[in-house]
Amino acid sequence: MTEPAALVAALSRSGQLTDRRWRDAMLAVPREHFIPPVAVAVSADTTRRYPIDRHAAPDVWRQAVYSDTAIVTQLDDGDTPLTTGDGDSTSSASAPGMVAAFLELLAPLPGDHVLEIGTGTGWTAALLATRLGADRVTSVEIDADVAARAAANLRSAGSAPELIVADGAAGWPGGEPYDGVHVTCGVRDIPHAWVTQTRPGGTLVLPWLPGIGHGHRLWLTGTGDGRAVGRLAGGCSYMMLRAQRPVAPDFAADGEWRESSTLLDPRRVLDGPPGAHVAVAGQLPGVFGHGADGPDGRYQAWLWSADSQARVAYDPDYLRCGVEQRGPRDLWDEAERAYLTWVGWGRPERERFGVTVDAAGQRVWLDTPGNALPESAR
Repeated sequence: MTEPAALVAALSRSGQLTDRRWRDAMLAVPREHFIPPVAVAVSADTTRRYPIDRHAAPDVWRQAVYSDTAIVTQLDDGDTPLTTGDGDSTSSASAPGMVAAFLELLAPLPGDHVLEIGTGTGWTAALLATRLGADRVTSVEIDADVAARAAANLRSAGSAPELIVADGAAGWPGGEPYDGVHVTCGVRDIPHAWVTQTRPGGTLVLPWLPGIGHGHRLWLTGTGDGRAVGRLAGGCSYMMLRAQRPVAPDFAADGEWRESSTLLDPRRVLDGPPGAHVAVAGQLPGVFGHGADGPDGRYQAWLWSADSQARVAYDPDYLRCGVEQRGPRDLWDEAERAYLTWVGWGRPERERFGVTVDAAGQRVWLDTPGNALPESAR
């Protein structure tokens, strides 16, 4: 069995790849055409990164290419050589299982015209072109160097979809309306341009990363009146759209810390199940959160927004957790209320939530679009 066939077989056995047409596309477009000789592979649980080099260790390189492994192809927007293996990941080849999951959600029909946001290495553009025809795929990439490498990769694979160097946050009005929009980067605030450029009944699939907890696969359908409505369909982890990269909290900002305490363990809020993260993020738009383990079972949580900050410390030796907040909002108090509201709803799971996007922004809802989550008072 060839390596591409083995990869397709493994994804099929795991249930990540169920559509025969996408299996055929993956066999027709081997992934190796789209992976550079030197790159950084990421373990399936994202806890370990290791260098791969096609010339120095070809077996390790090929094993990474033909396994369900994400591969980083750019560090620090190109400022750090991949040979160092150290830096912020800013472009990558997504894990094949996640590629398959989003393509199966997109589910294009013959003749559909698809807009891809984030060309990356070019592999998904080639898969789409194999399925639909190169003239039915438009792929937008903000980084000119990444786009140039993708173009070379596509040429080597014998594929020629339309490639555009531009900020994908604005979509690409030159080819609208599109039957589908396929997004390959994390998005916090879904650009309305993607909705208005989609044909009524068309599909948008994207990694939704609201800023608290897990990332989510989101599947939307255009309603024809400037809206798109859809549900969450599982988890994901992606690099953010460049225009929406989070800014680290400035804990040196002016303002006095207000001290208090809580009985709620912050691990339940920041490291809880996906449904909790959706509920908290939906009630607290524009709020970011992060938690980290410390020594001896201790844990530190941070929350921040454009104007406020909070930090919460859990220590197993103490019943209550210390809380510090500053700025006009008490972010921990808001997050605690949002989490306990989710508990009061019966702890609904991720797939019961959905999102509506229109000209006014986006709203998260539970079960039906008419049941929008209450947003925290500013």
